[in-house]
Amino acid sequence: MNKLGIITLAVLVLAGVYVWGAWVYEGKWGGPGTGNGQFDLPRGVAVASDGAVYVTDFYNHRVQYFSATGSFLGKWGSYGSSNGSFNLPYHGAVASTGFVYVADGFNHRVQYFTSSGSFLGKWGSRGTGPGQFEFAVGVAVAPDKNVYVVDGRNRRIQYFTSSGSFLGTWGKDGTGKGEFRSPGGVAVAANGNVYVADSGNHRIQYFTATGSFLGQWGSPGEGNGQFNMPADVDVTRKGIVFVADFRHHRLQYFTSSGSFLGKWGSPGSGNGQFLFPCGVAANSRGDRVYVVDSFNDRIQYFRDTEYAVSPTSLGRVKALFR
Repeated sequence: MNKLGIITLAVLVLAGVYVWGAWVYEGKWGGPGTGNGQFDLPRGVAVASDGAVYVTDFYNHRVQYFSATGSFLGKWGSYGSSNGSFNLPYHGAVASTGFVYVADGFNHRVQYFTSSGSFLGKWGSRGTGPGQFEFAVGVAVAPDKNVYVVDGRNRRIQYFTSSGSFLGTWGKDGTGKGEFRSPGGVAVAANGNVYVADSGNHRIQYFTATGSFLGQWGSPGEGNGQFNMPADVDVTRKGIVFVADFRHHRLQYFTSSGSFLGKWGSPGSGNGQFLFPCGVAANSRGDRVYVVDSFNDRIQYFRDTEYAVSPTSLGRVKALFR
């Protein structure tokens, strides 16, 4: 190791900085169809604290859930508007309580369930008032258990208590700060900041828990940090932000303030390739990322080759500089 490497290493260790390596393909499951473990244009993915993976199976109007490596565990839902039925479910989220929240798109509502799919409650109806939706698209649960919902065609974010009592809203149509065009997924960081995939504006915006604008990044284009209709966003507990870059058929990832860190993916059906990735979610540890490879009707998952390097793991840090 040269002197620069030694100095850099010392800074990293003393600061407790986490070093992130390359993300590599680890596995996949799925295929087109209506059977267990098959999908019809899946949209969203969420990971529970126990590692279970929940997938919103869009045109099959259901939720399926799996082990961390894709073994089928269960499912619920069918087409309709009754409790536990769906009309094009978009994204889902799992709370620390284990409750599963689903943005029930064309039913203009949010439903929530136990971890095995027993119906617990719902809220929302079609409209523009508080607690109403015009196509509920995205949903995320904050550390304080408040629930954030992307109100797609109303081009706003609404947030609620865990049982659906209205708390507040922000956003409108436009290209300015805090404005949206075809917003998609939403995620909440460990510090409470809210990240939104502002798809039609080809950018990510982030806010305080009550909607005060904090920052943004992205623009139309193919370069690093540019997007073509980003569909979803997720934030790990260490603040790494993953973005499903829909029409570029790739994943990009960033610091919590938007500095580019890396990317992977290209158009295709091979391992590590995508056709219109719609959803992304990291596990609770942050060392595995799941991607909804929508037009390939499958889930792919990836691992970080150099996960967290802590001050107590000096040997692994040294390995990075060899």
